[in-house]
Amino acid sequence: MDFKTSLEVLQGIITELTEGALVHKMQGQIFKSQGFEKLGQKYIDHFGEEMGWVEKCADRMLDLGHQPQMQGAKERDLIEDAEAYIKADLSIQRSGVETLYKILPALSCDPTTYDIVKAYLQDEEEDLYWSENQLELIERIGLQNWLIRQM
Repeated sequence: MDFKTSLEVLQGIITELTEGALVHKMQGQIFKSQGFEKLGQKYIDHFGEEMGWVEKCADRMLDLGHQPQMQGAKERDLIEDAEAYIKADLSIQRSGVETLYKILPALSCDPTTYDIVKAYLQDEEEDLYWSENQLELIERIGLQNWLIRQM
């Protein structure tokens, strides 16, 4: 059985998600340093969750007899403004979810990888909905009230 597509998808997730997870970790540190303890911890915890998905993808690659690669991360700006960061992250999440939906059918010949990527997609959709809800909440109660809730 040819697992070329599965390996490409898994490596792509590992590379992109490792980068994104590190950004979430750093953003969490920034928000905590600004006094937004809850928001900062949310992103720090999210780092751990995302690295769990990296581990699952790496394990699957190893199961298929291939070693995952550590590929270079792109330079990314960190954002001090919480609302601006959520908006920027939401844009990335939307693109990522769309990409996962597109690649999922290509994994139908590999049910194990398909199930991993499908579960990851569901998790990413939850993250996307959280970001959308936070922006809606900011609009309803105002930024200052929302920031107070993040302390």
